[in-house]
Amino acid sequence: MGSRSGSGRNLLIAGLIAATGLAGAWTAGTVRAQAAAAPGVSFSTAQPGGALPAGWQNMPVVRGKTLTQYSLVTDQGKTVLQADANAAASGLLHDGDIDLSRTPVVSWRWKASPIPNADNSVSAREDAPARLVFFFDGQSDNLSIGERAEQIAASIGGEKLPYATLMYIWSASAPPGTVIPNPHTSRVQMIVVSGAPGDAGKWLKLRRNVASDFEKVFHEKPGKLTGYGLLTDTDNTGATTRAWYGDIVFKPN
Repeated sequence: MGSRSGSGRNLLIAGLIAATGLAGAWTAGTVRAQAAAAPGVSFSTAQPGGALPAGWQNMPVVRGKTLTQYSLVTDQGKTVLQADANAAASGLLHDGDIDLSRTPVVSWRWKASPIPNADNSVSAREDAPARLVFFFDGQSDNLSIGERAEQIAASIGGEKLPYATLMYIWSASAPPGTVIPNPHTSRVQMIVVSGAPGDAGKWLKLRRNVASDFEKVFHEKPGKLTGYGLLTDTDNTGATTRAWYGDIVFKPN
């Protein structure tokens, strides 16, 4: 993920846009309609080449960056979301209409391949072919002095950042199960779930308990979910990559 200044500000701005930009773009009626539908998104019921599902927006990580292109295509007889990034970084994001106290478990599938030289623990190489991201609200009083300083430094542009961001990432630089803090702030935590030898170019089915994972990496219960979405980015490495995402479904267990 790229930076506002070129020195590496990473995913923070993506979280900002999801937490604040989407809410302003939605009407109350749209939010109620989406909340009434089944939690998640069903790309498989859409038409290849058609419009993206309602409520999903391609949002820049940093204003002025090249956008990742998201489109609906057919793969193995099913409609899926294809992400194409060429030195690009943007997320396909949705308002946080998921109640994790009722449906904390997310299941999804994706297909990707390694990005050469990417390393999520290094600011200048912090790219990923596929990410599932979640943005949370919370009580700033719970933050340590150091974490508050990180938040202030990260929001120097005058924009309020999410209290916490949790990501599931495809990474070949660390084994699945590894937890990687964002190089600039501990309020962004990444859990590697794919990228082991043999994963490249294969559809992988994944399942995680978002609430439990949040509590594990942030050592507190999650607050309100303010946004979530998908992200394929290559702006730091300047690489070209393509990834595919299947349906995302939220369940009680």
